[in-house]
Amino acid sequence: MADPDLSSPLIHHQSSDQPEVVISIADDDDDESGLNLLPAVVDPRVSRGFEFDHLNPYGFLSESEPPVLGPTTVDPFRNNTPGVSGLYEAIKLVICLPIALIRLVLFAASLAVGYLATKLALAGWKDKENPMPLWRCRIMWITRICTRCILFSFGYQWIRRKGKPARREIAPIVVSNHVSYIEPIFYFYELSPTIVASESHDSLPFVGTIIRAMQVIYVNRFSQTSRKNAVHEIKRKASCDRFPRLLLFPEGTTTNGKVLISFQLGAFIPGYPIQPVVVRYPHVHFDQSWGNISLLTLMFRMFTQFHNFMEVEYLPVIYPSEKQKQNAVRLSQKTSHAIATSLNVVQTSHSFADLMLLNKATELKLENPSNYMVEMARVESLFHVSSLEATRFLDTFVSMIPDSSGRVRLHDFLRGLKLKPCPLSKRIFEFIDVEKVGSITFKQFLFASGHVLTQPLFKQTCALAFSHCDADGDGYITIQELGEALKNTIPNLNKDEIRGMYHLLDDDQDQRISQSDLLSCLRRNPLLIAIFAPDLAPT
Repeated sequence: MADPDLSSPLIHHQSSDQPEVVISIADDDDDESGLNLLPAVVDPRVSRGFEFDHLNPYGFLSESEPPVLGPTTVDPFRNNTPGVSGLYEAIKLVICLPIALIRLVLFAASLAVGYLATKLALAGWKDKENPMPLWRCRIMWITRICTRCILFSFGYQWIRRKGKPARREIAPIVVSNHVSYIEPIFYFYELSPTIVASESHDSLPFVGTIIRAMQVIYVNRFSQTSRKNAVHEIKRKASCDRFPRLLLFPEGTTTNGKVLISFQLGAFIPGYPIQPVVVRYPHVHFDQSWGNISLLTLMFRMFTQFHNFMEVEYLPVIYPSEKQKQNAVRLSQKTSHAIATSLNVVQTSHSFADLMLLNKATELKLENPSNYMVEMARVESLFHVSSLEATRFLDTFVSMIPDSSGRVRLHDFLRGLKLKPCPLSKRIFEFIDVEKVGSITFKQFLFASGHVLTQPLFKQTCALAFSHCDADGDGYITIQELGEALKNTIPNLNKDEIRGMYHLLDDDQDQRISQSDLLSCLRRNPLLIAIFAPDLAPT
């Protein structure tokens, strides 16, 4: 292959005399004729033709800029009553303490009996690929009755229901919003379904044994192979009436119930009829959601209430059209819309990954951890940045020492990326600072990093950058070669500054930078690709 011509543009104009137009087809299955002519929407990942832009430090990759989005103002994981507040709650707590002790005894006894009954039902059962035999299912009724006693001990003496569950042969899959640990207990008593759960649940005391009896489908949300296997199992069990119906919480985690976050697609890929179920917890003084509150604290608060209100509404079955059977996204949107409408809440692009970021920020003792949620479902859709990559970007951002509002100013940004003040580094910062206020948020930093990382020419540019720096062609960049390569982009670098940048780029810390080192570092810090750009772009 011929060597790339470093004096020619990486991308050329594609001229057109006509404005771009896209045809939007109405997503209403009952109206196939709805066509709308809308102005073209440019995907920020797509590079379009341009001449090198001396104001955009990434003009050699694309003329487009990261999408401008408003700040994330809602925290779907916040429990609004994490502590006892007010005279009424304090008095109620004192009055209910003796009741709480009785409830605790009932809870422990019910859990123990249910656990023993489950162990008996599972004893000697080895054929876990097939439905549980009927006589074992009858033993599990003891456990189901025990779970109702557990709900009673938590203060759910009665539970209001609206509608009825559809027969299993009509709707083999049930999906529900997820607010607390109470819903799985209720559904086990009410429906005795097969559930999809995280692999980590298998090791939980008592709980792991009981969910194994429910013929649980385990999934590791960070493993693509595990997710594919889970979808296969969902299809297999949903297609066989001898298995229990399947229950999934497509949000993937608990929220405070005030919004509906993005849905995972596992329940919708099989294309079977789905019954949505809505759970509400009406309250005034005590928020029963399992958010930023420990399990033990939440249990104690439940034990010390006179009564906890819970409402369960079975919505009409959603029968997917032929298009929706082939398009899980459309089916999930139709289902989430039905649930959100019933709850009278908005839908957001938050996901479990936002909870990971929230927990990471809390673990790092950052002020206002909710500032670091970014609506990860949108980020993954636009930039294909995984949750693990997002947490690594958060580590980088935190190294810049954000203030109490979660913002980073120029000098801290430069220190975090081992850059010194110069025209190029300031343009990099201004590229991220879309609000032009002199400081950046983690969301802006992540969007800018993801935007650069997903440009089609990113990997090619990294390879060209390595070739440019490796002056002697021995396959490694020395500290002298790095200093020589950067002198045109970051002038007047001293030895300590060059050494700091070299240490950052040396991914495996073996005192020499290979091509894989450089690519790995630039994937973690894609904004640094700009410091190699002027020597790769046309003048």
